Amino acid sequence: MSDDRVYNVLFLCTGNSARSILAESILNAEGKGRFRAFSAGSYPKGTINPWAIRTLDALGYPCSGFSSKRWDVFAEPGAPQMDFIITVCDDAAGEVCPIWPGHPASAHWGIEDPSTVEGSEVDKGRAFAQAARYLKNRIMLLVNLPLASIDRLALEAHLHEIGQMEGSTSLRA
Repeated sequence: MSDDRVYNVLFLCTGNSARSILAESILNAEGKGRFRAFSAGSYPKGTINPWAIRTLDALGYPCSGFSSKRWDVFAEPGAPQMDFIITVCDDAAGEVCPIWPGHPASAHWGIEDPSTVEGSEVDKGRAFAQAARYLKNRIMLLVNLPLASIDRLALEAHLHEIGQMEGSTSLRA
């Protein structure tokens, strides 16, 4: 992979209203032009969770221009070709995805769904802030990988390892 190109990353989640939106915004900001992030879902809710927008705004990330959409729009002719497909929820990881042109590298970075947290506004805000922190930690590792100098097998291993970091839903027994 060339170091001077822009890498397209698609974050997938079932509802495309919270975690995948957080990841899209964070990577577009932290990727500093080397990465272009998108998000989609298998069963999009059609709206963005207001807590996702509040959290992005509070953290200083872009918080507008998002839409909740089906993932198959990225498998259609003329769609950007993805270099990476990353699922951020366990449900999406277990679903049959479209066939992605170019066979992008893929990984599962399961994060607890902050939109399912019940309780006070503080509890909800804390859940979204935690999800954003876990995603940012993973994204910072992705943007710092030496993409031009590692082969596909090593890249997939790194992506999988990143998905096992603190907060991973796959760490639960």
